[in-house]
This record gives sequence, structure tokens and C-alpha cells, in this order.
Amino acid sequence: MGPNLAAIAQVRAYASVANPIDVAAIHKQNDIPFDPSGNASGKCPHANAARQAAALAEREAAKFKSVQSGQQANVGGTFNYLSFYESELEKKHQDKSYRYFNNINRLAAKFPIAHTANTKDEVDVWCSNDYLGMSKNPVVIDTMKRTLSRYGAGAGGTRNIAGNGALHLSLEDELASLHRKSAALVFSSCYVANDACLATLGSKLPGCVIFSDESNHASMIQGIRHSNAKKVIFKHNDLADLEAKLQILPKNTPKIIAFESVYSMCGSVAPIEGICDLAEKYGAITFLDEVHAVGMYGANGGGVAEHLDFEAHLATRTSSQAVKRSVQDRIDIITGTLGKAFGVVGGYIAGSADLVDLVRSYAPGFIFTTSLPPAIVAGAQASIAYQREFMGDRRLQQINTREVKSQLEDLNIPVVPNPSHIIPVLVGDAALAKEASDMLLAKHRIYVQSINYPTVAVGEERLRITPTPGHTSEQIAHLVTSIDQVFDTLSLKRTPDWVAIGGRAGVGMPMSIKVDPIWSDKHLGIDDGSAPVRLADGNRSIVKKEAIRIAENRLTHLLGSGASIMDMPTTVAAAA
Repeated sequence: MGPNLAAIAQVRAYASVANPIDVAAIHKQNDIPFDPSGNASGKCPHANAARQAAALAEREAAKFKSVQSGQQANVGGTFNYLSFYESELEKKHQDKSYRYFNNINRLAAKFPIAHTANTKDEVDVWCSNDYLGMSKNPVVIDTMKRTLSRYGAGAGGTRNIAGNGALHLSLEDELASLHRKSAALVFSSCYVANDACLATLGSKLPGCVIFSDESNHASMIQGIRHSNAKKVIFKHNDLADLEAKLQILPKNTPKIIAFESVYSMCGSVAPIEGICDLAEKYGAITFLDEVHAVGMYGANGGGVAEHLDFEAHLATRTSSQAVKRSVQDRIDIITGTLGKAFGVVGGYIAGSADLVDLVRSYAPGFIFTTSLPPAIVAGAQASIAYQREFMGDRRLQQINTREVKSQLEDLNIPVVPNPSHIIPVLVGDAALAKEASDMLLAKHRIYVQSINYPTVAVGEERLRITPTPGHTSEQIAHLVTSIDQVFDTLSLKRTPDWVAIGGRAGVGMPMSIKVDPIWSDKHLGIDDGSAPVRLADGNRSIVKKEAIRIAENRLTHLLGSGASIMDMPTTVAAAA
């Protein structure tokens, strides 16, 4: 509709709600010609206003034409849903944030090898979150098989209606003991655990304010949003910024500081002890996500909070009592996953008995969903019990991580510096990151997923590499050589190129500082200068006999005491 037609329509609208005689009198009084048909002259202020409004509307319509194209009505006046879906997906393609899923099928007998859609097409997997390969550990698989045969496939209901069994309670006891807390609660995933816990606490604590690290996971952000509590974002791992924001509020205002121990896409590690100091100083409670750390750090695999007092926890490994004033003891709420280092699926929270009971009693994400299947919770407990006894897997994983980082850095491949087990290789362009990932898979039979916006910032796109203890020296060499060739083929920026433009994401930044790994040489048992031992092609993964027996015995009272898998001829090579 053009401006003139719009003006006429507007004048007619005015006239329709007024007595024509009165309208005519007003126009005559102001010496403005009046035409009841709506053809008013330019003198009429109503017509002028209508013309201006119509012109503005047309400009706005042109500006948002692309958006409106996805919302056109079908014949009959209904909303065009398909057009809207297409429009939204096109935005993803345009900004290079559309996600592509590769068909990767990990082989239990060969992991970290998998096959693609073609079962004969095998590739090396270098980006799995099954950090320790526990999904193929014989005690985990055997425990799940035995549980499946005895208790069936499904849980049968929610936790409060037919879905709460001895296996669930046993797993929660194991998790509480792992973190030396009074209680734990299992969820279907740690996404749900984080969301449910933060939403419940944030909504129940009167006037609660939640302080959230700017790099927190989406599950925590969602939980804070669902809580309707006031949110304060602090700079990533910045204690000064956190304190400046904490000190604004009265000490008696309920506060939660929510953060992660290991940040999954950059590998950075939180200053946990410093955050605990601030929490105590300003009357806050701490919420620590250890998703990428449980099983990976600490004498028992309890995470970074445990690792920070390594010797104290090592000296009391058989105890479930808290090490008083240890970093782990000072954390109020710990959340973790059963689906990464422990190799199964599920999530959990651990904390004081009353806190856990509050979440159990109020969180919809716990109450109104079917509980995890018996085989899953049994397998998870077997995995945790095994890792609490055997540090060999996480030590070897750290040794492999050091080796991959070192070899890549020697070739000026831009590794984002961090002290953890995650190896982010900076690419800096979404299309190139995907192309590099595709080339590694198609040409070199290596699967490394590209990570793009919104998971990481635009301009910080990367490849995310996660070594496992099962990767051999030969596989490491093949990975490094292949990445080097891909960087040459695609002319990707190497470290000196990033230095030349001022750096990005910690690579080539001015005043860069050396980052020491969380696992020290002493913790790894190589402080005497001895060379670390890695697997070579043809070697089988090592399992510890005593750890197998301990894990088996956890559930003997429920599953019976059949023949140990260590006595079976198909068991992988074992260490005493």
C-alpha cells in the first residue's frame, strides 16, 4: 500500500468513528477542504500524519523483508510453518553455525578406532569424550550384561513410582563417597542435573543472586534462566572481577557462585581455591561443575577439586570422610557426569544431605522423568569403583596429552595453551575449520570434530583433540603428521602468523605465560627423569586385576558372585 492510499484509508478511518456533520464543521472552521470520500488535501494534519506513518511502515517493511519472507501466510491465512523453518535454518547456513553430524561407530574391541557408515571403513577417533575408554572396559561391559539379564532393560518408572531400585541407591552412595559428601542424586544427564539444581536453588533461596562465569556451559545458563534469580556475569576465571561484583551486595543476601573446573572448549581451569575464599568472605555458596574432570583428576578420580590436595586424598583413599578444609570439602555443590571419563551415561549432584534432598523434592527435572535403566547405573558404579582404585588410565591419558601438545607445538601448530587434557587447535574461521575436519577424515582417516560458533566465539573456531590412554605412539605420530599436512594444504595460520596479528584465544598473545599442567611430573611418577611409557601398535590396553575384582564385588550382593572376568580367556592384558 503506497503512502497516498494509506493516507486515504487513515482519513476514512477517522471519519468512520465521527459524525460526518461534525467532521465537516471542523474542517470548515479550519478552512480545510473536506471530501467525505477521504481525498483530503495536504493541509489536513490527519492526512499528513497518516502519510508519514505509511511511509515509515513501507521503509520498515523493506528492511525486514527477509524475515517476513519466512512468515508469509498460506492461502487461507494460516502461518507458513515450513517457510519459517527454512528461513531459520538458512540463517545457520549463512553464519556457518549449522551443525553437521558424522556417522561414527566406535568399536568396543578396537577403540579408539571406529567405522564410518561403511563398516569396512575404519578411522582413528581423536575427539571422543570417552576420555579413558571406560565404555569398553571389561568390568563395565560384564556388569551391564549381568544386570540386564537379571533386572531387564528399563527402570520401569520415575524414581518415586516404581523406578527407584537398590542399584540407583548404591550408585548415589558411591558418588557421595567419591566426592566425600553426605549425599548425591543421579539424573538422566548432567545437563539436566545442572539445570534442575540451579533452577531449584535459585528459585527457592529468597532474593538469590547467581554469579556465573562468562564461559559457563549452556546447561548452567539455562538453569539460571529457569530460576528467575538475578544473574551477575563475571569475567572468565577473573577473581578480581568476581570480588568487585560480590562486594556490592550485602553479606546476608543469598548468593551462588557457579563455575566449572575444566572448561571443555579451551581447556582452561578455574581458580577453585580462590573462588572458595571469596565465597566464604562474602557469604556465598559454591556450585562447581566437574563434568570434564571427574575420573580424570585426583587420587580417586574425584576431579580437580580433589586433585588440588592430591597427597592428602591419596593418604586417605579408602575413606569416604571429608578431608577437612581441603578444596573439595569447601565446595558446597559438585556436579558431574557418568558419560565422559566413566564411559556410560547420566549426571549427578553431590553435596550436603539437606541440599540434595531439597533438589530431590522440588526439581521437576528429577521428579517427572523415567529413571536411568538398571544396567546403566550398575555399569556406571563399576566404572567409578574401578577408577577409584586404578590411576593408570588417567596417568597414561595425561602422558599422551603432553606428547601430542609437544609434537604439535614443535610444528608451530597453534595449540590454545591450557593445563588440562584438552587440546584445542586454533583455526579462526568456521568454513576452514570444517574443511580441515573433513579433510582429516576423508584423506587421513582421522576423526576430529570442528568447533564453531556459538560453542566458541566467531574468529576462534578450532579443532578439539582429546587423547585417550588407548592411543598408541604410532597413532599420535599419524595424527600430528596429518594435521601438519592439512595446515599446509589449506594455508591455515600457524603460531607465528597469530603472533604477527596480535594473537587470539591465548595463541600468540603478548605477554604469554607458561602454563603448567595440573598433573605434575611427581603425580605421573616421572619426576625421576624416567621416560614415560606409552602403548605401541599391537599392544592391548592394560587393566588392573585388583581394580577389576573390587569393581566386581561392589554389586555382588545384587548380581551374585559368578566367575571373575579376569579368569576368562578373552580378557585384555592385565597388570598386577
